[in-house]
Amino acid sequence: MQNSEALGLTAALLAVAGELTQRIHDGVVARGFEGRPAYGFAFTRLAPDGATVTELARHLGVTKQGASQLVDELVAKGYVERRPHPRDARARLVVLTERGWACTRAAEEAAAEVVEAWSGALGGEAEVRALREQLARIAPYGPIRPAW
Repeated sequence: MQNSEALGLTAALLAVAGELTQRIHDGVVARGFEGRPAYGFAFTRLAPDGATVTELARHLGVTKQGASQLVDELVAKGYVERRPHPRDARARLVVLTERGWACTRAAEEAAAEVVEAWSGALGGEAEVRALREQLARIAPYGPIRPAW
């Protein structure tokens, strides 16, 4: 593959990722939730069993202080709560509240709408399935985190 083709592919993938993030965020806002896209990246780590601030920081690729500030913001908006950790008396577990779970469901609905639009653009569900399978072969394993 020539450099210009490689650059075109990387630009297209980055554009799709950015557009996907924005459209999911817009869909969440349209369903009555406020916040920013970083919330969703945090929610993926907090669901289903919660996490400590340190674990969330590692997942997001930020400092513990940065994760703590994000958790404070999420608590203030009613998306998460801090609970005693069941196995570590020194730690607090951050878990989604019912509002946090509802926001997560709104994000899933918005993502489904985006994929449905892709299906139309690509010519059907089989093409979307093939795209997912091809991307899964090259996608890195590990946390899905925002590009800060």
